[in-house]
Amino acid sequence: MIRAFYGIDTNPFAIDQKISLLSHQQEVFDVLNVHSRQGGFCLLMGAPGTGKTIIKNAIGDTADRTTLVAHVARTMHTYFHTVKILCQALNVDQDGSPFKCEKRLIEEAFNLHRHGKALIVIIDDAHLMDMDTLRRLRLLFEDFPKSHNIILSGQTQLLHNLALRVNDDLKSRVTYSTILKKLTADDMAQFITSQLDLAGLAHNTFTENALSLVVRSSDGILRKARNLCLSCMIEAVRSRSKSIDIGTVNRVLIQPHWRDEKDIEDI
Repeated sequence: MIRAFYGIDTNPFAIDQKISLLSHQQEVFDVLNVHSRQGGFCLLMGAPGTGKTIIKNAIGDTADRTTLVAHVARTMHTYFHTVKILCQALNVDQDGSPFKCEKRLIEEAFNLHRHGKALIVIIDDAHLMDMDTLRRLRLLFEDFPKSHNIILSGQTQLLHNLALRVNDDLKSRVTYSTILKKLTADDMAQFITSQLDLAGLAHNTFTENALSLVVRSSDGILRKARNLCLSCMIEAVRSRSKSIDIGTVNRVLIQPHWRDEKDIEDI
């Protein structure tokens, strides 16, 4: 609908497209690449929507033939099911007991090492993972060659969990950690205009006042900015206006989920 209305070939603000990293994201990305052959854990933390997914996607998109990236997204499973997910990610037979699956994973890890390949395992929403499951994974990864890295991505609750004395064995394996902050107004405006460039849209698709209101309303959260921009473009299609002005943005912002709790008490 948006593509047909604006006469473009690429979906604007698409999640699956390659996005140019902002300066602070590029810095985190570069450090994670350095740690990819050092072993241990890396912690990539931040509030929902601050750009963790963008960095994780960039790691997968830029991996060459010497690097294998495996994603574990379903982190609320038991340890055995998590091992099966790892087997699936590494194209390893997942039949049989947990011991047999672990043995195949270790063999595959050494096979990759012999061929000069590094292994990066990205565990999403790691703050939801049971600490006992993470501890058993740590013991499994101890038998891997050191040309691997486990990136634990999640919210800052993960840091609080690791700070407990009982989890010192896990915290001592952390080689790098970072917390992604909310974007500044200038960085948010740069992100929005870069997305317009990728879609082949002019920067004046959003008027200056409309862009400023989107930046303020997104509160430095990338996901909020993306969702708000897409909603504004859908509203523009509905009203048959290719220019998104402050009135268009306000018509979107009156939706309850964009408003604070105190603002919707009387709705």
